[in-house]
Amino acid sequence: MDIRSMPPDNGESSQAGAPVERLKLTPDDEQNRRLIDNVRPPGWVNPRPDGRYNLVVIGGGTAGLVAAAGAAGLGAKVALIERHLMGGDCLNVGCVPSKAVIRSARVAAEKREDERFGIRPGGPVEVDFPAVMQRMRGIRAAISPNDSARRFATHYGVDVYFGQARFTGRATVEVKGTELQFARAVIASGARPAVPEVPGLAGAGFLTNESVFNLTVLPPRLAVIGGGPIGCELAQAFARLGSEVTIVERGEQFLAREDRDAASVLRAAMERDGVRVRLATVLERVEIDDDAKVLHLKGEPGIDTFTADKILVGTGRAPNVEGLGLEAAGVRYGPDGVQVDDYLRTSNPRVFAAGDVCLPYRFTHTADAAARVVVQNAFFRLAGRRRVSRLTIPWCTYTDPEVAHVGLNERMAERRGVAIDTYTVPLSEVDRAVAEGEEGGFLKVHTRKGGDRILGATLVSRHAGETISELTLAMVAGVRLGRLAGVIHPYPTQAEAIRKVADAYNRTRLTPRTACLLKAYFALIR
Repeated sequence: MDIRSMPPDNGESSQAGAPVERLKLTPDDEQNRRLIDNVRPPGWVNPRPDGRYNLVVIGGGTAGLVAAAGAAGLGAKVALIERHLMGGDCLNVGCVPSKAVIRSARVAAEKREDERFGIRPGGPVEVDFPAVMQRMRGIRAAISPNDSARRFATHYGVDVYFGQARFTGRATVEVKGTELQFARAVIASGARPAVPEVPGLAGAGFLTNESVFNLTVLPPRLAVIGGGPIGCELAQAFARLGSEVTIVERGEQFLAREDRDAASVLRAAMERDGVRVRLATVLERVEIDDDAKVLHLKGEPGIDTFTADKILVGTGRAPNVEGLGLEAAGVRYGPDGVQVDDYLRTSNPRVFAAGDVCLPYRFTHTADAAARVVVQNAFFRLAGRRRVSRLTIPWCTYTDPEVAHVGLNERMAERRGVAIDTYTVPLSEVDRAVAEGEEGGFLKVHTRKGGDRILGATLVSRHAGETISELTLAMVAGVRLGRLAGVIHPYPTQAEAIRKVADAYNRTRLTPRTACLLKAYFALIR
């Protein structure tokens, strides 16, 4: 059974106090049973509500868990309703499993480069794909107690319900035939893979992030549709693990929201790993030939075909708004999800939303931050309401090299009519990157034209996701680029690129007139 393909829950009544249905995952092994014991415990009995809740949370992913824990930790009476698995996509089919697989793939890639670092190779690299996936499942199971139903029930005092939530009024929601009353609610139902309508695709069968981590056999030939973060990360990882990978992206670059130079570096890295790249290309139809899938493409070279054993679709996300009874609650929604204002309040002032169901930036850390905004705005308005538009949100695509971003890039600034100055340091000028053979990336920092207020940055390096936080902190704290030149970094580290880019800004302050004055000054004190 797919990790998300539990029997459909139509929200109909069931016997009060009856345990929720048992769920098995594929493969049904020790690691997945440990996971289920935490995130959807067999025999779990939904509680009986005792009066009105301060907060009802719909969805047990990152946004829902943070909102529930935050409100309950402050003394609120909280109910949490989860239809599938506690932990949501991040734990079960997103961040955690993908990063575990990416780590194994990186080890395989590094072993193939032994000779470049003066190490005599010990023969061809052999990847034990079942062991890679077993390790991933073990890591997922080991992390799952943090998001477990028992932890939220016993540690936080949250009433945890499993089943489909459905609003029955502006201040009531039903789950498994039980009605819950609330003073406030937050919709945190997340999103799911958006699947393009391509003739023959459904009949041929395909993987998404919700099913790819169930694999126990490495696909010899893998087609990846979509060059966003999911597509790029998994295309590179599976190529490094031994699949023959072709990635198809309809746009002219990977990672459409990113810096063009960053996308170019990533393309070169993926091609070095053996990924066949098809940009500005559309998948027109899929046919079945015996057990293989024949993909028909239309792109710059014209129309051609290639054959794959598996197809992985990574073409975006669609918000989960179906079946929630949003009309009964007076909550407006559309194709982009639940409609919210800058305070994350819906058209029903009792109901808020957070995470992928309502935000354009669908990242775990954004969902976490949004949930904190909801708790503040729902219960502590007198202390000041928080605006989601004022959040400074970094993100990172965990390819090799990683592509990390915060604030504006050049195209964003141009679209918004913001004049900027850009300071760039290639990693070939950073000693640690050169020593580690990772000099292909760069750091770009954008400031307001004529000044050093940081408006954004893009970093392409193996550890970009870790390093970008220094620039995010500077933006949040209002620390200007010139001052970062005075921050002492351990030598040698790749973070030294930040000091170098700050030095580049400070050198612009040495105008010809200033240079003449300094020359005269030093002449006087000789």
